[in-house]
Amino acid sequence: MRQPAAPLRVVVAPDSFKESLSAVEVAAAMADGIREAAPDADIVSIPMADGGEGSLAAVLAATGGERRLAVVKDANGQPCKAAWGWLGDGTAFIEMAEAAGLERIAPAERRPLQATTYGVGQLVLAALDAGARRIVLGLGGSATTDGGAGLFQALGAHLFDAEGGELPPGGGALHRLSSIDTLRLDRRLADVQFELAVDVDNPLCGARGAAAIFGPQKGASPHDVEFLDKALAHFAAVCTQASGRDESRTPGTGAAGGLGFVIKSFFQAEFCPGVDLIAALAGLDRALQNTQLVFTGEGRMDHQTLLGKTPAGVARHARRQGAEVIALAGSLGEGYESLYDAGVTAAFSVVSGPMTLAAACRDASSLLRQRARDCMLLWLAGNNRNDQQT
Repeated sequence: MRQPAAPLRVVVAPDSFKESLSAVEVAAAMADGIREAAPDADIVSIPMADGGEGSLAAVLAATGGERRLAVVKDANGQPCKAAWGWLGDGTAFIEMAEAAGLERIAPAERRPLQATTYGVGQLVLAALDAGARRIVLGLGGSATTDGGAGLFQALGAHLFDAEGGELPPGGGALHRLSSIDTLRLDRRLADVQFELAVDVDNPLCGARGAAAIFGPQKGASPHDVEFLDKALAHFAAVCTQASGRDESRTPGTGAAGGLGFVIKSFFQAEFCPGVDLIAALAGLDRALQNTQLVFTGEGRMDHQTLLGKTPAGVARHARRQGAEVIALAGSLGEGYESLYDAGVTAAFSVVSGPMTLAAACRDASSLLRQRARDCMLLWLAGNNRNDQQT
C-alpha cells in the first residue's frame, strides 16, 4: 500500500533587497507567494544576511535575540542611536554599519579622511557591560577607512604622534602615528572572542585593499585613495611593532575600511564568511533537514554573488542537504549563471516588465510574492509529472 506523501517542506532564506525590503520582509513576501500555490506547505522562514547591512535584523529575527540601543558616535563623530543584539549565553551581535554606516551619512556630508569607527568601539563597550564573552561583528556598509583606529581608541588605546599628541579621528591622520599605548585598553577584552563576519577577502592595503577598492564609494577621490592607502600601510607597520603580529595581508582585513585589522592584531579574533556565521546563529542547517525546496535571493545577483553573498552561501548549505534552490533577485547581472555551479537550481528576476528602479523598489513585495507563487506552481507541476511517471 502506498504511503501518503510527507508534507512539502520549503525553507525561505533570503537576504534583504537593499533600499527596498529587509530580509524579514523579503521572506514574508516569498512565503505569501509560496502559500498561494501550496497552501499545505510547511514553510520555514529564516531571514539571512552576509555580515553587511541588515545582518542585525536577520539575526534577531532568526534567533529571537534582544534588540538593545546605545547612543554612540556616527562616522562623522555626531551622536546617534545604534542598535545591537544580545543573543544570550554571553553572545552579542554588532553590525558595524549601525554606528559607522555609509547610509547614515548624506552624500554631501561624507568625509572619507576623517570618518571614524569610534562608535563601533562604543557598541563593543556596551556589549562588555552586558557581560559579553563572544562578540560577533558584522563588517560591511561602512563610511570609514581608518583601519579600526577609532574603535581602538574607544576601547582605551591611545595613538600618539611624534610630539605626543593624540591623533584626531579618521584614516587621514594615521600617517602621523608614531606610537601606540595599549596599557589602558579595557581589561575585559582579554576574555572576549571576536568573530568577524565578512563577505570579502581583501587585504588591508594595496591594489585590492580597503582604500583602493572601497574608498571611492565612500566619497574618496583618487588622491584620497592614494593618501589613505599609504596611511593604512603606516598604521599597519606601527601596529605590527606594538602587537608582534602582522595581519595586514590577512584576507578580510580590508573589509569595512580595515576595521577587522586592528581587532585581529590585538585581540582574540577570527574572520569567518558572514553568511556561514549567520547561518549557524540562525540554525539554517537544522532547518534544511528533510527540506525539498529552498527560496533565497537578494536585490541583485551577478558574478559577484559567488564571492560570499547570501544566495551562494544558502545554496551551498542546501546542496549538502540535497534540496533544490530557487533564487529570486530584483535584477540579474552579468555572470549570474555561475550560481548554477554553486547549487542554485534556477534564478529569476522578479521584475515583470520594463519599469523604473523607483517603481521596482516600491512594488518589491508584490513582485516577490507573484514570482514566488509562479515558481512554486512550476515546481509543483514538474514534481506531479514525475510522480505520475513513477
